[in-house]
Order: sequence, then structure tokens, then C-alpha cells
Amino acid sequence: MAAYVVAIDNGSQSTKVSIIDAGGRTHASARVALRPYASPHPGQVVHPDDDVWDSIARACRALFEGFDGDRSEIIAVGLCTIRFCRATLDADGRLVEPMLSWMDARVGQPYLRTDDRARYVTTSSGYITHRLTGAFTDTAANYQGVWPIDANTWRWSTGAAAYAATGMPREMLFDLVDPGRPLGTVTTAAAEATGIPAGVTVYATSNDKAVEALGAGLRSESELVLSLGTYISSMTVGTQAEAGDAYWVNFGSRPGQYLYESEGIRRGMWTVSWFRSLLEASPEAPVATRVGDDLARLDALNDGAAAVAPGSNGLMTILDWLAPADAGHRRGALLGFDGSQGRFHIYRSILEGIAFTMADHAAAMEVSLGRRFTTLVLSGGGARSDLMAAIVADVFGVDVTRAVTDDAAGMGAAICAAVGSGLHPSWDDAIAAMVRHAPLTRVSPQAARDYERFHRAHTGLRARLDDTFEWMAAGLAETAHE
Repeated sequence: MAAYVVAIDNGSQSTKVSIIDAGGRTHASARVALRPYASPHPGQVVHPDDDVWDSIARACRALFEGFDGDRSEIIAVGLCTIRFCRATLDADGRLVEPMLSWMDARVGQPYLRTDDRARYVTTSSGYITHRLTGAFTDTAANYQGVWPIDANTWRWSTGAAAYAATGMPREMLFDLVDPGRPLGTVTTAAAEATGIPAGVTVYATSNDKAVEALGAGLRSESELVLSLGTYISSMTVGTQAEAGDAYWVNFGSRPGQYLYESEGIRRGMWTVSWFRSLLEASPEAPVATRVGDDLARLDALNDGAAAVAPGSNGLMTILDWLAPADAGHRRGALLGFDGSQGRFHIYRSILEGIAFTMADHAAAMEVSLGRRFTTLVLSGGGARSDLMAAIVADVFGVDVTRAVTDDAAGMGAAICAAVGSGLHPSWDDAIAAMVRHAPLTRVSPQAARDYERFHRAHTGLRARLDDTFEWMAAGLAETAHE
């Protein structure tokens, strides 16, 4: 008898669902885009209506339309959702207001009860758990930010001060479970909405980045996963809850294990999508324009940029397109135009800017942790690009491997469900059986030598531009008040 798990990966831009077996093979998958965020007031960014749940239900229904196996052989569900979100629910578990996105300023502030119907406050995973199972339980590992949680015990704080500081009394919070533990079972109503058989157990995972790292095969402290998604980050694992000066600590996807994350790029691969969208509107763009030709367009850019020499003929990209909260003056920049560069130079410069920036962050994390990363794994949408892999290898000076799956978070969710259900006896066994990596992308010695020089220039340029953008922001502010 076959055995399958359903992996739910609810991300920032879409919900992806898959049916995966014990060997990590995907038997069906579906993806549904999330609706554009709503911003009812400055600083507020919300998922409109009940969009996150609706996207999961729609994706699951589409999933089963493409599944030719036996649904009775589905033994578990692994649930992974976007981190740093906040949902306020009434006594029946229904949304009191639209779910707050991780980009909403309120998720970084204490909770303020503004509606008398509010009975619970939880994460995106807590809300979806309730929609799937009817239980008021949630994974402990998706609570990062302003929550009264004890990072050492993975449980709610025992001190009254933590509840007062976050504005969240214990009675408004869900019960917590560890990754790989049951959250509840699929209800009849959820089965009707999604197609997942009623009674199947839903297992806890973690936050989306930690689950992605697990699905990419991250196990060792000498390994670094570079996640090339909307938010680009580099991640490794550790056993201590305390952060360092060059990394912050998040809950991991295995009980007792923590995820260490360097600084990141808030609009990382978004910048690639943005640039590609500009070309689509250009009559000179040598790419397909039909809907659904995203991969063809990306291949055309990669092929053209691969013929450009390292350094993009002096063009450098600074990637602060979405300024961090503590430095709102920062902006993105393309510098070094002299009339010799074209669209492929710009595209390659964007990829190089990503690699330079993340290499700086990873190096700082190495120093802070006192360790050396000897293995570099790429995951996320950007990892599909051979050119991106080659640039990263040459900039970092380390051979690069890539997770074969294009949905590492989905695979991580499947691993959690496989361990929890007993499909695999341990985390290491599950990773060994289910995660596959592509052949290594080797460092090119000549390109690596070229990039050493360009990298130093890029690092110095970022530091100089910080002062320039701060000066520019002050000048614009003065002009606005004239």
C-alpha cells in the first residue's frame, strides 16, 4: 500500500500544495496566487477578506484534480504558512478582521484589542490550523516577533510581564505544539472545502523560512542555505536561542533546533520579476509575451546575461528597493551606466548585486558564530537559474548545490508530516530519503578572481550610498515642507 502526505506551503505571493511520497517524489501539485495586499491605512498591509484560507482551499481542490492515486492512502498533512502574520479571531475561530501581513507595522507592536468580538490572537498557521481541524492549537515554531513566548522552552512565558508587554493575555492564545507533532484532524467541513479526506492528521511544522531550510536538506552547522525568494536570506542551524551581532535567531523545524539567519534582502527576487516586467512592455524585448511563458522569458534573460563578462561592464546594483524599518531613507540604485550596457548587463548586475550583498552578510555571520561554511545550498525560485548558481559560487568562492525541488518549503512540510506520522523513524532518515540535490556548480577560478575586485567595490559603494540616501531623504523632506 502506498502512503502519501499533503504538503501545504502558504507563501507571500502564492499557496503551493503537493502530494509527496516517502521517497520525496511529488505525485501532484498545484499553485494558487494570493490576491494583491490591501493597505486600508498608512503602515497597514493586510490579506483581503479570507484570502489565505481561500487560496489554500482552491489549491487543494486543484491538487486533487491532478492526482490519480487513492486518496485513502493519504496519511498526513504538513502545514506551513507565512511567518510574522497576525490573525484576530472571534470565539468560533472566524476572522474578526483581515489577517495582518508580515509587512504590516502593527505586527511589530503590542496587540491592541479594538473589536469586542476578538477572542483569540494567533499566527497565520494558527488560523489555518483551526480552519482545517477546528482545534485552537498552533506550532510553537511560527511565533517570532511580538509574542509572549519563551524562546528557550518553546512555550508561553511564565512571567506576567511578557503578557503585559505584548498586550496578549494567555487566554487569547492557542495551545502550542512542537514541529512534527499533531495539531488536530481534518474536519468534515474542511474536507468538503479542500478535498483532503476527513480524519487525516495535520502536523505542525515551523515558520516558512525554517521549513524551507529543512526541505533544502539543512542539517549541519557547516552548511548554509541561501534562500532566493521574495525575501532573500542565508540560514544555518544551531542549538542556542541567543542572537549574535550579525544574525538573529528563529525557531527551527526540528524540536530544540534553532535557525540562524543573517541580514537579508527584502525585495530580492522581486527585483528580477520587476525588471522582467519592464522588458515585457518593451518592443525590443527578445522574450515571449504570452501568459504562462515566465520560464521562457527567464531563460532568455539568463542566456543573454551569461554572455556578459563578470562585473557587467561596470554596472552595479544596490538592492534596498524596500528600505528596512530602521533605515527608511535607503533606496535601490543602478550605478555605472556609460552607454555600453544593455538589458543583459542590467539583469546580470542585479544577480551580482544579490550575490555580493548576501556574501557580505554570510561572512559577517561566520565571524559572529566563529564557524566556516563549507557547503552552500541554494533554494527558492532563483535557484532554478544556472547563471545565478554560477555567480553565487564564484562570489562566495564555494561550490554550490541546489535543492532539486522548486518548493523546498513544501518538501520541509512533507518531512514534518512524514516524521510525525511515522512514515520515517527520524528527522535525519526523512531528510536522507526525501531531499535530493542537483550536481554541484563549481567555482570558476578566473571568475572568482574577477569577482574579488568587483565585490570590494560593491561593498564600499553600499556604505557610501547610505550617507547619500540619508542626505537625499533629508533634502526631500525639507522640500516637502516649503
